[in-house]
Amino acid sequence: MRFAQDDTLLFYEMALRSRCPIPVKISVQFTITALALAFAGVASAQEIRRALPVHPFPPPAPTPTEIRRAIPVHPVPQTPQQLETQRSPLPPVQLAPPASTPFPQSQLPTASVNDTARFLAGLPISHDSSLVPLTRTQAWQQHAAVFNQAWDRMATRQFVGIRTWEANYLPEANGAVPTVFYMFSGPDYLYADQFFPNASTYILAGTEPVGPLPDITRFAGPSLDSVLQNLQTALNSVLSFSFFITKDMKADLQRDELKGTLPIFYVFLARAGKTITDVSFLTLDKSGTPAIASPGAPPNGSTPGVRITFFGAPGSAPQTLYYFTTDLSNEGIRSHPGFMKFCSSQPTGMSLLKSASYLMFQAGFENVRNFLLSHSSALIEDDSGIPLKDFDPSTWNLRLFGSYTTPIDLFKEHYQPDLAALYNQSHPPALEFGIGYRWSRSRSTLILAQRK
Repeated sequence: MRFAQDDTLLFYEMALRSRCPIPVKISVQFTITALALAFAGVASAQEIRRALPVHPFPPPAPTPTEIRRAIPVHPVPQTPQQLETQRSPLPPVQLAPPASTPFPQSQLPTASVNDTARFLAGLPISHDSSLVPLTRTQAWQQHAAVFNQAWDRMATRQFVGIRTWEANYLPEANGAVPTVFYMFSGPDYLYADQFFPNASTYILAGTEPVGPLPDITRFAGPSLDSVLQNLQTALNSVLSFSFFITKDMKADLQRDELKGTLPIFYVFLARAGKTITDVSFLTLDKSGTPAIASPGAPPNGSTPGVRITFFGAPGSAPQTLYYFTTDLSNEGIRSHPGFMKFCSSQPTGMSLLKSASYLMFQAGFENVRNFLLSHSSALIEDDSGIPLKDFDPSTWNLRLFGSYTTPIDLFKEHYQPDLAALYNQSHPPALEFGIGYRWSRSRSTLILAQRK
């Protein structure tokens, strides 16, 4: 299948109009990626993944529709300024003068997991960390500047809108939600945190591997620059097009320096203001019982994963993030049943579905869809999650936001006439943030399902 002509031209236009401050090497790769998408345009449904529109690049000139900020239908109980005061973004990095010579690798002891995460995220680290000398290098300071710019724009374009929406329409999501289920997520902890910042437990799942613990001290010499550039490359399609392209991400996550999803989780956790206290590798047996394990290939029938414990503000309750590498199709669940049994043992919670490739529209994904419908008190999704027809009106209250037109051409067969009719009848409130494959706020679809 191919991307629609208007989508590929939009991607190509983004590549031409971007004036990204990242190294030339990355900029060239970004342009090549955009040209390949525009002129090859070949992808499968399994090659599109979760949306994370962090955009370190200056966005294209806004249209009149984008310039006009949406006016909520109902009164706003809290202003964006008040919300930002409650959950203010991290301060910008204060950059030290670049070091004149690289710090010898042999003199660097292993750093803590939290300092490693903050280093990869381009954020200040502990004053006594072994990584402090590396923060004086030009490579790290350029890396920090790129991520500071990206998250500053995210706060303006996305985070304030999400928090305002949450305060108005789902304030309980800001509380201590016992469990957040985010299927088909890949390493997208960032949006799980934005919608459910104080959840006790997050359970994420995707096909991407966990990988080993990142160890920056292995790259303390001249290779540090390429390591940080490769991390930016791993996030390139996310930063450019608002979703992962799985085939590219699989290649990026197999690099020798930083393998797997853990480096990306580290960046998102640190940039969300979390302090990591422990990282443990796990396997789930067929009964769903977790056991501590070493990274690598697990025995047949078990499911590999990772457990990350952390906390937010000082004195706040500890939180836990689980991520498992697993196939969520009916056949994948049959051959590796441990993940769904582990999920079934958790308290009923809230769920998030975003840029899920419309997999639950297809035969062969009924099990995961039915699990979410039976174990969620509330579910936030775009139009690629669970089809409208599967929400029983006697069980669910639905609220619509934004707009609905058609899926991108790659998924055009999953157009929902009943959803289009409901949007036309209900005149939903506009969104002040973008979500999903139609990532601009004027074209995004958001559905809130709450159990009666």
